[in-house]
Amino acid sequence: MLLWITVWFFFVYFFSYNSDDTRYVTWFSSILLPLTMIVTYFVVYFLIPKYLLTKKYLLFSLYSFYTLVASSYIIVLIIYGCLIFLLSFNISIMPPMSKNFVFILILVYLVVGVVSFISLLNQNFKTISRNKELQTKILETQLQLKEQELHYLKMQIHPHFLFNTLNTIYGFAIKQSKHTPEIILMLSNLLDYILYQVNKPRVSLKEEVLHIKEYIELEKIRFQDTLKVLFTANEIEDKIEVAPMLLIPFVENAFKHGSLIDGFLNIEINIDFKESRLDFSIRNTILKTDTKDENKGIGLENIKKRLDLNYKDNYELNIDNKDNWHVINLSIFNLNSNKNA
Repeated sequence: MLLWITVWFFFVYFFSYNSDDTRYVTWFSSILLPLTMIVTYFVVYFLIPKYLLTKKYLLFSLYSFYTLVASSYIIVLIIYGCLIFLLSFNISIMPPMSKNFVFILILVYLVVGVVSFISLLNQNFKTISRNKELQTKILETQLQLKEQELHYLKMQIHPHFLFNTLNTIYGFAIKQSKHTPEIILMLSNLLDYILYQVNKPRVSLKEEVLHIKEYIELEKIRFQDTLKVLFTANEIEDKIEVAPMLLIPFVENAFKHGSLIDGFLNIEINIDFKESRLDFSIRNTILKTDTKDENKGIGLENIKKRLDLNYKDNYELNIDNKDNWHVINLSIFNLNSNKNA
């Protein structure tokens, strides 16, 4: 309403030029306004969305020409109609601007052009806004899928890890071993880590190393005199963080798939952190007949997927068999910059 009231005053202003006939100018502007509205709405709500925005330029040009011809014809009828009914054919007192066909046509299509331009800008703004909303939804969906996949992978690791430890407790309980309470206490600490810390996006690397040591102590009780473990780790600051349960599955697999050679299972673990780079290596003795199955298992496959999700293009994982050793080397670069990955 405000727009068309403004257009009406716009018409009155121009048609009043060199004329004092307020009555004629008011009627002429009022009769011309509906035509301007019809042409404007036809262009904005029909021609532009149906032909221009769909890139049907030939049809848009054709129908625009038809619209121009039809509106020109109606403008001529308005000019002569007002001359007949308002001025009784007295063209000498007719305001000069109201009998100039070209000027009237330009005036009408100036309004049509301005409104169409604003409409196109608004359409473009809405399209950009919708695209941004769509991109945001896509990113949110991808993030949710990533979080769900990480959660799924963690939930696969936990039962696998707990299954092995509970088997150990079960064996000692049958034997009524004095180590059973000690094992249960260690498992309790690990459960606390799994249940309350693993759902965090990041945990302290120092804490991860601590729980690796606890896991090793559990396995020492299980293997007793048939296990030789060499564990080394440099001093790590509390602020250094990694994805939870990132290294423990490697350790778990070493005990699960390792083989006794000359009466001993040998495992060597080294954790080194320097200048935002984490180097983790673990190797365990295996029989040559078992080398084909060493890269299999839920735990190792899941940890590879978790590495891709958390440190994509920012890590190296090498798995190899040398003589009677299964060797894993993992390096994660720019660890501090991946806190929010």
